[in-house]
Parts: sequence; structure tokens; C-alpha cells
Amino acid sequence: MYCKNCGEKLNEGVNFCFNCGFKSGEGQGYCDRCGVKVNGATCSNCGNVIESYNENLKKDDYNNKNYYSNNDQSYYNSYNNQNYNPNYVTRRQKSKVAAGVLGILVGGLGIHRFYLGYVGIGILQIVVTILTCGAGSLWGFIEGILILCGTTITTDADGVPLSDN
Repeated sequence: MYCKNCGEKLNEGVNFCFNCGFKSGEGQGYCDRCGVKVNGATCSNCGNVIESYNENLKKDDYNNKNYYSNNDQSYYNSYNNQNYNPNYVTRRQKSKVAAGVLGILVGGLGIHRFYLGYVGIGILQIVVTILTCGAGSLWGFIEGILILCGTTITTDADGVPLSDN
């Protein structure tokens, strides 16, 4: 499946596009089957029929505050003076302090890695801690200190920078 807003390939099971932030299945301009830019109600590459294609809706007008209205009042977001878009999904920053403290206190269980979205490494830390009868928990403890210092892990699994809070 591809994002209808930007044409990026979507991973299976995701609810939004990591590239543009639109909910999966929302947007207009690209084929959701092959990711090619479309200029009509049918994809010229794969023949997919684009549902709810609107000839009058241009890409520049898609985020127009008059397009999304409720009771004739437009939604408007004052942040950076941009128009509100209900299809955009924001990703909240994770706390560097929380990740570091989790690493120091329960690092052997990989909880700080799960918190940051690194599930595979979190599971690996649990396995190493069990196989080494607890000595592997030193790995998580050291990572917790390094996270607090800001030298190693500076982003979560989605690439969003950690906040200093």
C-alpha cells in the first residue's frame, strides 16, 4: 500500500505515513496501489480506480482551511500560522530523562528501549540479562547514563529527536 498524499510505500499495519503524516487511506494525488502520481480518476500505471477523486481539488487547495469545515466554521491551527489538517498525525517527542532513568533503574529488562520504540533490542537485552544471570543488565545501566549525557541514543525508533524534559 502507498500513501495517497505523497506516494511513499507504507509498511503493513501502520496507521499513518511516516513521510508526510497523513492517515493511511487519506489524501489525494497518488495511487494507493502503486504509488504513482495520478491526474485523473484512474491510475495510468496500474489501472486502479481512484475512489473519491475530485477534479476541482488541487494539491495547493487540499490544506485550505475552507475545505475542512464544521457548521460553516473553518478549523484553523494558529501554530506556525498553518491550516488545521485532520488527516495529519503528529508524533510526540519522548523524554530523554525518562529513557535515561528507565535505563539506569531497569535497563537489564530493556524497558528504556521499549519506551523509545526499539522493540528488537529491548527483547535482546532481556535475553542477554537472563542468559548471563543478571550480568547483562550492566548494558542497560550504561546505556541509561549515555542517554542522559546525550552521546548515543538521541532519537526514538521513528527518528523523532528526544526532548530534554
